[in-house]
Amino acid sequence: MEHYYSQNPSVSHDENKINYKLNNIELEFITDAGVFSKKKVDFGSDLLINSIPQITGEILDIGCGYGVIGISLSRLFPSAKVTMIDINERAVDLTTRNIKLNHANNAGALQSDGFINVTGMFDVIVSNPPIRTGKKVIYPIFEQSINYLNANGSIYIVIQKKQGAKSAFDKLESIYGNCEMINKDAGYWILKSTKFV
Repeated sequence: MEHYYSQNPSVSHDENKINYKLNNIELEFITDAGVFSKKKVDFGSDLLINSIPQITGEILDIGCGYGVIGISLSRLFPSAKVTMIDINERAVDLTTRNIKLNHANNAGALQSDGFINVTGMFDVIVSNPPIRTGKKVIYPIFEQSINYLNANGSIYIVIQKKQGAKSAFDKLESIYGNCEMINKDAGYWILKSTKFV
């Protein structure tokens, strides 16, 4: 069965436009079949976006889908620089189009399986990870993330309690030596770990 985390979705295109209001910012996103949450901005991503504190540095959005998290943060924090990555070619194409659509001039997107094509270091990493891929895919991303964070940089993850939030908390704590739940709502947890040096 094909999933939104497939590298080259073969499902027929079914493009749509959705609107998303963030504070006083009106955003619009082109979505398509073969990408996650194509009919509306999902609850978890919205909660994550609204849980991130002020950022001025480099942001990496892993598993960006059609770009809602990274583009939202780029508009919220115009002095930051946002890089968005996804394994899904269709998602990256949509993100690139949505960057232009929303005038997110401080954002860019590229295709990458995990960190394979990522260069540079970041102050913040954010992700609404594709939990259904399983721990064998998700946990290596957690493990490698610390190598791409600057000193005192943080990773923020959204995950549902019923989909393994507690084990994700424990995993992040084992990697970083710390993890905190900074927000929760409707069964979704926002986890934060920081690379202290």
